Amino acid sequence: MSEYVTHRDALTGSRLEALREALLASRFVARSPLMGSFQASKGFAFIFTEEGRATLLERFPFLADYVSLVMDPATTRGLLPWRERLFGARQERQRPNAFYLNLLLLEAGKGVGRHIDATLRAPSEVEGAVPEHVSVLYLTVPEGAHGGSLQLLRADQPVGRVRPRPGLLVQFRGDLQHEVHPFTGGAEGALRASLVCEQYAFGPEALARIPTFRIQSKAGFSAYLDEHRSREGDPSPAKPKAPPAGS
Repeated sequence: MSEYVTHRDALTGSRLEALREALLASRFVARSPLMGSFQASKGFAFIFTEEGRATLLERFPFLADYVSLVMDPATTRGLLPWRERLFGARQERQRPNAFYLNLLLLEAGKGVGRHIDATLRAPSEVEGAVPEHVSVLYLTVPEGAHGGSLQLLRADQPVGRVRPRPGLLVQFRGDLQHEVHPFTGGAEGALRASLVCEQYAFGPEALARIPTFRIQSKAGFSAYLDEHRSREGDPSPAKPKAPPAGS
């Protein structure tokens, strides 16, 4: 049973380029909505449930390839116990039904400190909740950059290190500690970009507490206003309803 699995060239060519361009050009990009060790990063995020997946893809169709990829059971097969992989007799496992999808942008010299993902612990009100697994797709790595690796640990003991490269998908266990080392070099202002999805499996009561769909961004209300106009195909300045608290 592996702590993590990698898939080289999981998304490539025009599909990766289209995803990268849409995300980096998004009006929602701003200082990260995450706190703590993420304060040096930029990005934005979505909270959604399986029920809200259709809303996510309707409003942001460029995410379809990514969502399909990271939710494909074949990409996490290596995390299963070896008997299940060898004999195919899988236990009944609850599939993830709640997700935190985060664009992570880092400049040279910036990293993310050691932590365990638990973004949906507070809204679910489930003590000790962690993801079933975490999915990371690398979108861009500055040419000529050095470092920037993902370090995975269990009880402060290293279990793996992943060197980022565009199109690489990493699936790792949700209870692992991890950190992102800073990179050096590359063109001035170049960014290391990855798309991260924490995948949780909650019972009915906890799941009911999770927003079906919500955007988290510190870009300000104007970003939500522009996104509303874009969806409605209306260039007029008519104002939509204010976004939900915490969006």
